[in-house]
Amino acid sequence: MILTIVVILTLAVVYWFTLGRRFAECAPTPDDLTRTMAGDTFIAAPTHSAMDAITIDASPDEIWPWLVQLGYQRGGLYSYDWLDRLFGFLDRPSATRVLREFQHLAVGDIIRLGPRQQLTVAALEPARALALSYKARGFEWVWQFGLYPIEKDRTRLVTRGTERFQKNLGTWLFMQVMKPAAFIMTRRMLLGLKGRAETLRHECVQHDGSERAVA
Repeated sequence: MILTIVVILTLAVVYWFTLGRRFAECAPTPDDLTRTMAGDTFIAAPTHSAMDAITIDASPDEIWPWLVQLGYQRGGLYSYDWLDRLFGFLDRPSATRVLREFQHLAVGDIIRLGPRQQLTVAALEPARALALSYKARGFEWVWQFGLYPIEKDRTRLVTRGTERFQKNLGTWLFMQVMKPAAFIMTRRMLLGLKGRAETLRHECVQHDGSERAVA
């Protein structure tokens, strides 16, 4: 436990002093902050909420396959895999290809983060929105994703994490550890999603172009 805390705090310091500019592209805009998202009403009077967003040069349909396969023993989390594996959230590297066996998701399905933590699909609109919920021991969490087209083949991917928990010393200490960890890992996840979606789109465009040239 002490080692975990040390690792998280070290990463937080490294982020603030060396990586801030790199992740600036994941900061939400004023428009993002005012968005109404699927899952907003699932937690009454939340204790904490945080949002991140990124622009991806791909359509919602090209991003959705990566998003819908999130999870342990699924597509992974597209973040710092070595940290996710250290904390037990993953048992293998995140996928670098679309996994057809995980493309069918419905409300009520379970997505796991590690062998014990289970998230329930609470809302789903294909190529538009996904919300996952978790509730245990007085802690409630909703993890939301929204895909918003900007123009042809460009999309704003927005994620919001909302929690409700009892206010006491234990939960306060827990959140002080979790906030920087979530801050770092979520931004890396968005960059991972962006890279995968844009790479796949580029490969598809090249493939289609080659086929037309041959024809």
